[in-house]
Amino acid sequence: MGARMEDAGDRLIIWNGNTEKRGALSPELYACILEACELAKERRIRSIILTSEGPFFCAGGDLNVLISRQGMPEEERRAGIDGLHDVIRAMRACPVPIIAAVEGGAAGAGLSFALACDIIVAAQGAKFVAAYVKAGLVPDGGLTAHLARTVPRQLSMEMCLLAQPVLAERMHALGVVNALTEAGRTMDAGQKFADRFADGPRDAQAAIRKMVAAAYDATEAEQLDHERDAMGFATGAPEAAEGIAAFLEKRSPNYG
Repeated sequence: MGARMEDAGDRLIIWNGNTEKRGALSPELYACILEACELAKERRIRSIILTSEGPFFCAGGDLNVLISRQGMPEEERRAGIDGLHDVIRAMRACPVPIIAAVEGGAAGAGLSFALACDIIVAAQGAKFVAAYVKAGLVPDGGLTAHLARTVPRQLSMEMCLLAQPVLAERMHALGVVNALTEAGRTMDAGQKFADRFADGPRDAQAAIRKMVAAAYDATEAEQLDHERDAMGFATGAPEAAEGIAAFLEKRSPNYG
């Protein structure tokens, strides 16, 4: 099975399969992510966890599939890449946080998927590899954009030009990985993040996601306007009323 989605109440869990190919991309994985991002519009959903059935998060594109595209017209090859990019766009536009639980490693477009998530939990020793150049290819899935926003330029060049693996420990030191775990325990840590999102103010979290995403491309003046508008709305919303009351009354808020 390429992938499956589990509905776990306040969270959706996407299990990447295709274990015989180390979780290589599949149409089922694309479909599961797109479906999860659509279902996340329901208020009961508070987060999405993206993880793997096997010991490796995602090895990226299936080279046999890429070989089959070599004889296609360039326009058709571009259309295949657009399918991947539609998934990345859906992840970035998703109203709830997405957590990557990375076992073993993430390579190629698998790294793109991990970096498109909001929180990354990785097993100790897991490897992050922009593997494209090894096959005479170039990054896709927004990888260069995500690397530019998360690591120094020289490391991005090292990863993309040399396909140099970077261990989870180094990514954690750089702040790209939020938490390190023992092998086989990334889902435990991912669930803890999901628990915290479930207890928080959903609308404020969604607004924060949009604001942080916009900040990478906005000028300071534009971002100040974004913050003004979002704060102006949030101050009068029910979540703020509950949050402020709970703080003043020294109790835990109940955002429902």
